[in-house]
Amino acid sequence: MTNAEILLWSVIRLKQLNGYQFYRQRIIDNYIVDFFCPRAKLVVEVDGGQHYSGETEESDKRRDEYLTSLGLRVLRFNDIDVLKNIEGVVGNILGNLKAI
Repeated sequence: MTNAEILLWSVIRLKQLNGYQFYRQRIIDNYIVDFFCPRAKLVVEVDGGQHYSGETEESDKRRDEYLTSLGLRVLRFNDIDVLKNIEGVVGNILGNLKAI
């Protein structure tokens, strides 16, 4: 895991977010997602700089569309946001957990 993923995992693991269970590196069909909460049908991805280039960005878009077609919601955060604004990232995740 990257430093950003380790930091986020430290605050979402062990049902720390309102009792919601998250799993890391979960396989969903042909994809491995960073974090997954089955109860909320929520995927959380933490992206490094390589995700903002043409080919990778297009691949991420197709992946998100596929996961959405399965009834999942996908949240993407860049690694800098996670490292510098973990409270805001967690607040966003909490807001999406309450939306179910």
